[in-house]
Amino acid sequence: MAKLNESRSPYRGKRLFDLALLVAVAPVALLLGAGCALAVRTSSQGPVLFRQERVGRNGVVFVVLKFRTMVDGDNPIIPSDSHITPVGRILRRLSLDELPQLINVARGDMSVVGPRPTLAYQVDRWSSRQRERLLVRPGLTGLAQVNGRNSLSWPERIELDLDYVARQSVLADLKILTLTARAMVAAEGTGPTAADDPIASVLVDP
Repeated sequence: MAKLNESRSPYRGKRLFDLALLVAVAPVALLLGAGCALAVRTSSQGPVLFRQERVGRNGVVFVVLKFRTMVDGDNPIIPSDSHITPVGRILRRLSLDELPQLINVARGDMSVVGPRPTLAYQVDRWSSRQRERLLVRPGLTGLAQVNGRNSLSWPERIELDLDYVARQSVLADLKILTLTARAMVAAEGTGPTAADDPIASVLVDP
């Protein structure tokens, strides 16, 4: 792996920001999590949690946690509708399948805001510049998620993630979280387009 430009590290206080948010959302997250876990357990056979290795900050591999949304067994990386359970479909639409990743945040594997964690085979295809995406911890949500999400191509997502790495701040994180909450309440799968960047006004050059 090419050497990363370590001068672009997470902004000072980001870990404290993550921990403060965890404390704030813990009561609601525990209630929601218990309901989701019960729904997964009683609606289909298999474990409640799905575990998968992802690449985190500085290329360190960790195990990401999600509520299981697919039938138990070997499933493709990109599943068809037949692989997704009815409860899983609801959890995915509301992004509640990602809720266990708050545990990853508590462990220090992830941040609340940052590039989404990726698979090793994807990282292997990146250029040295694209690997700067790994200079910060992966996040539950990020700039790419509020600017198009699945409607974006991978190069477009990576460019938005690199933009976040270069110009991250507390204000930017708060704006991304506000936009994420709005999308979740509306049960939207995508956010504003990259061409109409709603967070550009709060991202400042370092």
